[in-house]
Amino acid sequence: MRIVDVIAYPISVPIPADRQNTLGLGKLTKRDAIIVKVISDEGVIGWGEAHHARNPGTVAHLINTTMRDLVLGMDPTQTTVIWTRMYRAQVGSHGMGAGSVIAMSGIDMALWDLKGKLANMPLYKLLGGASKPIPAYAGGGGALGFRTPEETADEVGTFVDKGFKAVKLRLGQTNKQDIARISAVRDRFPDLAILTDANTAYTLDDCRRVMPAMQELDVYWLEEPFPATNTKAYEVAATFSSTPLALGENSYTRYEFIPHLESGNIRIFQPDVGKCGGVTEIMRIAATASTYNIAVHPHGGVTGLDLAAGIHVLAAIENGGYFESSEGCNPLREGPFKNKPYEVNANGNVYPLEGPGLGIEVDEDFIKAHPVIEGPGFV
Repeated sequence: MRIVDVIAYPISVPIPADRQNTLGLGKLTKRDAIIVKVISDEGVIGWGEAHHARNPGTVAHLINTTMRDLVLGMDPTQTTVIWTRMYRAQVGSHGMGAGSVIAMSGIDMALWDLKGKLANMPLYKLLGGASKPIPAYAGGGGALGFRTPEETADEVGTFVDKGFKAVKLRLGQTNKQDIARISAVRDRFPDLAILTDANTAYTLDDCRRVMPAMQELDVYWLEEPFPATNTKAYEVAATFSSTPLALGENSYTRYEFIPHLESGNIRIFQPDVGKCGGVTEIMRIAATASTYNIAVHPHGGVTGLDLAAGIHVLAAIENGGYFESSEGCNPLREGPFKNKPYEVNANGNVYPLEGPGLGIEVDEDFIKAHPVIEGPGFV
């Protein structure tokens, strides 16, 4: 069997003005994604998602040119061989760094979907896992952004009513407003697991002021107060309170996680299947993290492909944590597909899909009807 084509489709859907949420990154005005199709000479097709990286057309062009040419003619079942070829030829030598890893991620995910279809097995079984309840938290997809404390608590209440036992609040408004919103949620829901995400909007002074309050309010983690490359800032912030620091959605391949493992400053890892190097690489990251007793809570992608892949991975690793449910206004969560990528049950849990591969049936008409809208989604 050989790969005869690789096609990346960059797609976009505008967000209605009354549904646009504001985070530390800005106002979310559209949802972008890149859906990747790998075709074998026997007609078996695999689907994957590469993160849009706020440059969906650019990443898709990289996949449709350089990355495609690197893998054409290769055996699609040889995922490790293909991953190594892409990495050495594009990332390791004269490549585009993170953009190339993201491109690799979409191709690798599609190859694992194809392998699952060949084996007639869901991905989690192919990876050695078992179906089990996986706790989910609400807050992905741009939900729980900048509102008043009362409005935030009300929004959290809608998720609690759906069964969620954990939520993630977005930070980066002001220190006082951030603390007030966390306090309002804790007062109303004393037993709820509260996670927080600053989307790299914090300074060390912000952390110095906010993290002691987080410890008092029993916040489960503080995610990405700074860019992942600012290891010195994480070293200092780790001394401010016992609240664990989290990162990983903007770290690419296991090599970028190693310094955080060795420092001991990060206790929560959040690699994204559609960004970190695909299924092949997230399994390596999880195995490496397990040797340091660090849990992996995958960052949730945009479409159901990456989201379903994250659940499969969580069902297959020994150190899996929460699933990040995309609960903001996200027409791409289910729009490009003929079936749902997951459902959150009354206990706040999700399960991996049982169909072969990722278990997702793609609606190619939706893809054709939503061409890319260039430009940043956060403004």
